[in-house]
Amino acid sequence: MTTYEVHRGRGSFNAAFFSVMGPYIEVNLRRRKRRVFAGLPGTVVELGSGVGANLRYLDAGSTLVAVEPNPPMHRRLRAAAQRQGVRLDLRDSVAERTGLPGHSADTVISSLVLCTVTDPAAVLAEVLRVLRPGGTFRFVEHVAAGAGTPTRWLQRALRRPWAWTFEGCSCERDLAGLIGAAGFARVELEPYRLHTPFVPFNTQIAGVAHAPG
Repeated sequence: MTTYEVHRGRGSFNAAFFSVMGPYIEVNLRRRKRRVFAGLPGTVVELGSGVGANLRYLDAGSTLVAVEPNPPMHRRLRAAAQRQGVRLDLRDSVAERTGLPGHSADTVISSLVLCTVTDPAAVLAEVLRVLRPGGTFRFVEHVAAGAGTPTRWLQRALRRPWAWTFEGCSCERDLAGLIGAAGFARVELEPYRLHTPFVPFNTQIAGVAHAPG
């Protein structure tokens, strides 16, 4: 059974880190987020809502069903939802087992989350279970660089300290392959590269996966 164990030091550090660095990260991801998060419905399920970086893409009066198992994130997430005028339905559960009813969501979103979950294939299966027929999974994630590239070498060299610091985050996952094999009817995916000092984080994908109708 997948569970989330809160580390007092790392949990608080990550909540503070993403509060401080969130605007910088957002500047780098904004163009892709605006595209894949355009036209979100009135109720959205988000995996790993963190401190609320994606609330800006929901209309005021919308509802965010936030699956966020890290309690140090919760205070900032609630405050951000209040500022944005978004109703918050906070679920203290893991993405592999959201506890949400089957076929209950039109849209599930994630950003910089599938790198951190224990079992990304199980998370994608849960997304498909939760989505209504024809619903969408919209994502912005960072992934493994191409084999043999300097970025991939650096991802491998830093994988242990990076994972320890960022709650198990892996820079070496083939998330495009996992999403493509998960059972979605259609996947629209864009690979791209950022240019930031956080080099292991710079290889990215963004897209929309459509549940079978």
